[in-house]
Amino acid sequence: MLRPRVIPCLLIHNNGLVKTVNFKEKTYIGDPINTVKIFNEKHVDELMVVDIDSTTLNEEPNYNLIKKLANESRMPLCYGGGIKDEIQAKKIFNLGVEKIAISSAAIHNPNLINKISSMVGNQSVVIVLDIKKNLWGKYQVVTHNGTKKVDIDLDELILDIQKRGAGELVINSVDNDGKMKGYDYELLDRIHKLVKIPLTILGGAGSQNHLVDAYKRYGIIGLSAGSLFIYKGKYKAVLINYSNQLI
Repeated sequence: MLRPRVIPCLLIHNNGLVKTVNFKEKTYIGDPINTVKIFNEKHVDELMVVDIDSTTLNEEPNYNLIKKLANESRMPLCYGGGIKDEIQAKKIFNLGVEKIAISSAAIHNPNLINKISSMVGNQSVVIVLDIKKNLWGKYQVVTHNGTKKVDIDLDELILDIQKRGAGELVINSVDNDGKMKGYDYELLDRIHKLVKIPLTILGGAGSQNHLVDAYKRYGIIGLSAGSLFIYKGKYKAVLINYSNQLI
């Protein structure tokens, strides 16, 4: 029976693994390489790693760290952070990464989607949209760790991303990030109707039930989370864990 992909999402800050709440309150978790080793043993479907420093600091991707992650990972690896052009993307693919995730660069330079998908195939191109509600309760795309607003209609952006050859769309709820209270279904109900390519949802999952509920609601999509696979118990003890047994 087909089942959704269950995908841990790891955030890299100052070369260490961190967890955020609403894209703020960065809590140090540990060494990302050791975490990848643990996930290897747990037979994870896929792993997403995002460097949250590179874009905001306008730095090159950390190729040395990416190489270490790719060499260690025995599961499909998606990397995001600081990718601005197809040359950087090609270099990252050559290090052994299966997918790359781009966000602000895809929004401000949408032709980049066309170029990378033509170069490696659209199945390897993931677009991440960080979305939050503004003061008027309207959903808005943000970049640079939620510090910059994007003045583009959300629906039109999603349709354009698909036309340009993106192979997957990740919708990340800034408002639910790290809260562990469940996904933002109001947002996802709206998005799900527009998306014709593989969709992954992120932001808010805090229990296995949240994954099951989303699966029952949307069917075969990617179910991603950070805190769920890093913390254990109400006191949030750090314990790397994983299960994909949803049904």
